[in-house]
Amino acid sequence: MKRTSEAAFETAIETVLLDDGYTRVDAKGFDRERAIFPAEALAFIRATQGKVWEKLEALHGEQTGARVLESLCKWLDTHGALATLRHGFKCFGRTLRIAFFRPAHGLNPELEARYQANRLGLTRQLHFSPKSEKSLDVVLSVNGIPVVTLELKNPLSGQTAANAIHQYRHDRDPREPIFVFTKRSLVHFAVDTEEAHMATRLAGSSTYFLPFNRGMDGGAGNPPDAQGRNYKTAYLWEEVLQRDSLLDLLARFLHLDVEEKTTDEGKKVRKETLIFPRYHQLQAVRRMVAASASEGVGHNYLVEHSAGSGKSNTIAWLAHRLSSLHNERDERLFDSVVVITDRVVLDRQLQNTIYQFDHRQGVVQKIDEDSRQLAEALEAGVPIIITTLQKFPFVSGQLAKLSEERGEGSKSHLPTCKYAVIIDEAHSSQSGETATELKGVLGGAELRKKAQEMAEEEGEVELERLFRSMAKRGKQPNMSFFAFTATPKHKTLAIFGRNGEPFHRYTMRQAIEEGFIEDVLKNYVTYKTYYKLIKKAEDDPNVERKKAAKALARFMRLHPHNIGQKTEVMVEHFQQFTRHKIGGHAKAMVVTGSRLEAVRYKQGFDRYIQEKGYPIKSLVAFSGTVEDDKIPEKSYTEVEMNGGLKEKELPDTFAKPEFRVLLVAEKYQTGFDQPLLHTMYVDKRLAGIQAVQTLSRLNRTHPLKDDTFVLDFVNDPAEIQEAFRQYYEGSVMGEQVDPDKLYEVKAELDASGIYLQTEVAEFARVFFAPKRRQSPGDHKTMNAILDQAVARFVQLQNTEEEEAELWRGKLQAFRNLYSFLSQVIPYQDSDLEKLFTYLRHLALKLPKRNSGPGYQFDEEVELDYYRLQKISEGSISLNEGYAKPLDGPREVGTGLVREEHVSLSRLIDIINERFGGELNEADQLFFDQIAEAASQNEALQKAAEVNSLDKFQLVFRQVLESLFIERMELNEELFTDYMGKPDMQELVSKWLGSQVYERLSPRGPRSSGDMAPKA
Repeated sequence: MKRTSEAAFETAIETVLLDDGYTRVDAKGFDRERAIFPAEALAFIRATQGKVWEKLEALHGEQTGARVLESLCKWLDTHGALATLRHGFKCFGRTLRIAFFRPAHGLNPELEARYQANRLGLTRQLHFSPKSEKSLDVVLSVNGIPVVTLELKNPLSGQTAANAIHQYRHDRDPREPIFVFTKRSLVHFAVDTEEAHMATRLAGSSTYFLPFNRGMDGGAGNPPDAQGRNYKTAYLWEEVLQRDSLLDLLARFLHLDVEEKTTDEGKKVRKETLIFPRYHQLQAVRRMVAASASEGVGHNYLVEHSAGSGKSNTIAWLAHRLSSLHNERDERLFDSVVVITDRVVLDRQLQNTIYQFDHRQGVVQKIDEDSRQLAEALEAGVPIIITTLQKFPFVSGQLAKLSEERGEGSKSHLPTCKYAVIIDEAHSSQSGETATELKGVLGGAELRKKAQEMAEEEGEVELERLFRSMAKRGKQPNMSFFAFTATPKHKTLAIFGRNGEPFHRYTMRQAIEEGFIEDVLKNYVTYKTYYKLIKKAEDDPNVERKKAAKALARFMRLHPHNIGQKTEVMVEHFQQFTRHKIGGHAKAMVVTGSRLEAVRYKQGFDRYIQEKGYPIKSLVAFSGTVEDDKIPEKSYTEVEMNGGLKEKELPDTFAKPEFRVLLVAEKYQTGFDQPLLHTMYVDKRLAGIQAVQTLSRLNRTHPLKDDTFVLDFVNDPAEIQEAFRQYYEGSVMGEQVDPDKLYEVKAELDASGIYLQTEVAEFARVFFAPKRRQSPGDHKTMNAILDQAVARFVQLQNTEEEEAELWRGKLQAFRNLYSFLSQVIPYQDSDLEKLFTYLRHLALKLPKRNSGPGYQFDEEVELDYYRLQKISEGSISLNEGYAKPLDGPREVGTGLVREEHVSLSRLIDIINERFGGELNEADQLFFDQIAEAASQNEALQKAAEVNSLDKFQLVFRQVLESLFIERMELNEELFTDYMGKPDMQELVSKWLGSQVYERLSPRGPRSSGDMAPKA
């Protein structure tokens, strides 16, 4: 059944493609060693380039075919399939083409005939290997060169695209001639009837597959066929792989992205990535190009593409297409394409990408000098111009200068040309006078003429400039705008949208669900909640009160109200949790409310980190010079505070492993890509679009990044959620989390009997084994342990499917809760960590729901990295048989933390009881802080060393009053009560005095019965 249902699926695809102009190519004609179809290649060359063939034949006679194939394969192996298809190959000094692509214009009959002569072949069950009889379900070739491979699965026979991905990763050797990166096949699709995924490079188990789906209701996946007649994935063969489309993809979309990086050791590393467009990119570019061709110039197109949508590539493809776009009358539509961007990376990317398409220099010019350079490029009609918006106000003056230099008088406008203007990040640049200037410059002679006519009509000829400035505000008939943004404001939609809607959309939700960006709200927590969670952890019998918990008990006493205390909270959180994330490379950003605060934080961070001896380096980013408000004539700059580091070098320096924290004020909150950013500490009011852009700095993915964390000191979670909701439906924030729920869910999972405690323990023993005890057989052992639970789950699934799904939901809930809470509470309960790790892997093996296919592409979590991270966090050390304490600050706490809190809370109860007050946790906190501050007071420390409690109380009383006065603005009501009620003063003074004495006295704690005044 399985074989036939897959065969039926293959046949359905084959039928469509054969009808579209593909021909069936027999698998027997495939040369496995050279990975081409020789007969197809030679037949194409003979048919399209007869004259060159004849000349070669005169030289080589019967050997001509063999020589041509030899040259072709050598060229493919050296330059790659893509370059060879586009630019041909050399054979004994002659250039031969192995494909002809459709020119952008002027389809003269000869070119059209050559284009039609391309032989697109489809081969089923291709035995591709010289070493074995393994076969590929479907291979598509262009003139004998295999370019696309497909593995098909039919969920009805129990297999999905996930199985196809597994097959490519584990059963397709990337060293086989057909799979060698860039040399033959260029893209591999794992497809079933519901979803499609693609990869451009096979690399064994680390092959990276991207979703290639249309998206459904703003999320991932594919919608059902509207007429109910077809597979959900039919768009792949009916649209994308269709003959003209595939040739267009090869000619104008695929490109090789080459990144050269210098490692920390100074070695140059070259990283090559073959880019194949994702579905939404392909659709957006093709729709805009088609609309421009049919609508003509003078229209606006708004593209709302989320972060993670691959916007730079989309812009490069669009710019290239528009620069050579012709209408039906074979007229060029745009004289120049102007790309407006502030991103340095974009121009390098555009230049490289476009050069690969048409091997001509001078197609792209980057304006990196001044407005004169921009004026010259516009006058010369350079096909693609990349510039910033800020240069436009000065262009008219430069044009006048240029025409004077040529002796043509002072002509300060361009002749009327047609422009496509692509705006990268529309919301930041489309408003205001500068954008109007752009329209004024590009409006050219036509705009002047219109202004003159208007002025004459109104009889105000001398006010022509006024009319010119009015005219340039409106829509210009010689300009089309293509505006890209992830977060459109109302104004953006009004200016560039159509009826308030974008022309094309790829949502944040789809980007998150498809795994292109992280969901930054998943682990978002305000300090208030963070504080409550830690408070709960204090009394949680499952949190072992080792040094880590002690360090957190300090946060309790420190409730942050100033930079010094917040610094301590942030650095300790980073040291305890963040630094172990992303394989030990995670970084954090601190968002401050002002430039002066950034300065203070930088000073505070460096001081505290140095005191503690933590291996953390920080950098600060703010613009201009900041005057110190405390020290006259003292000022700070970013460069000086970063030890002379130049401003533009900051992003690269921050990428180095030793720099872990970046403190920012109004800088790097948009457009800053650093995949290792894991945690953000927010100490600034954020609202609306700014909240989305700022928190989105964390959303870049990294192979080892499986979550993010936000600790917010000032914002209301409801407002943050509201801001995100405009761009994303269905986000859930980490605020409403109750730690007790974790144990409830665990108890329910434990009681179900699907797994046994002995299995969890055995799995953990193997998984967390020290390096020296790990063995290649571990993977098999762990799988065997998991299989026992899988078998029980299947039994439940067969008898009570709903019950089994409920259990799966609980497993997911436990994973989510634990991965969030463990970033806040240092659980020293190794059972939780063991169960989390066990369930994380069990979830991947549980069969999908019987009714209809489900997906889990998180296949085979990278065990080694996960092991490394967990072992480095010190969460579990099984070789010692108990939870290993984290080496946190050693001098914190005295072993009396819990007792002390109990007594303090009793103090509030007593005051409430005696004075009829309504003191709450905040008041307890206030006493808490005072006790902490008093413990740091040198005079009291000395007094406690040499005096009995009674004498100490006298000194304490005076110090206490000054401590209250210093903090009066923190709790004015309590301060007024304290100062106005001598009885209360007496009580508080004695209580706190005994607390502080107990901490400071070298004689050690007495029984509280001796000291505490009776209520």
